[in-house]
Amino acid sequence: MFSNIPSQYYVIGSTIMAIFMGSFVMVLRVRASKKPTNEKKIIIPPIAMSSGAVMFLFEQFRVSPMEILEATAVGIVFSTILIATSKFEVKGQDIYLKRSKAFVFILVGLLVIRIIAKVVLSSSIDVGELAGMFWILAFAMLVPWRVAMLIQFKRIKKTISLKN
Repeated sequence: MFSNIPSQYYVIGSTIMAIFMGSFVMVLRVRASKKPTNEKKIIIPPIAMSSGAVMFLFEQFRVSPMEILEATAVGIVFSTILIATSKFEVKGQDIYLKRSKAFVFILVGLLVIRIIAKVVLSSSIDVGELAGMFWILAFAMLVPWRVAMLIQFKRIKKTISLKN
C-alpha cells in the first residue's frame, strides 16, 4: 500500500512532523518552567520515547551498526548543548527548570540541522533507515540530557533537604 508513494513525500511528511514536534517541545518546556519539577517529570520522556524502538522490528527501519554509531555520536554531541543550557533554580522548597533564552534558539538550531541532514541524506539513504537513524539520534540526545538533569536535580534536592 505505501510502496507506491514516492520517498520524497515521506521526507516532506516527516519534516513537517519534526517541525510540529519541535514546536510542541518548546511549548512544553516554557510551560514546565512555570511549575516545580520532580524526578518523574525528568525521567518520563525517555521512557515514553523508548516505545519507538518497536520500529526496529520492521525490516525497513533497521540500520547498520555503523549507522547506529553515527546517529548515536551525533545525538550525544547534540545532548551536550542541551545539558549546558538546562539549569534549575530553587524557589522556596520547590525546584524549577530555569528558563533559558538560548534554549529556544538552540532547539530551533538543532531542528534545522536535523531537517537539512534529513533532506541531504534522503538521496543516499533509504527513508526507512533514515527514520531509524533519526530516532536513534533523538534518543541518544534525550537520554544523556535527562540523566544529567536528574543528577543535577537530585544534587539540588539534597542541598534543600540538608538546609531543613
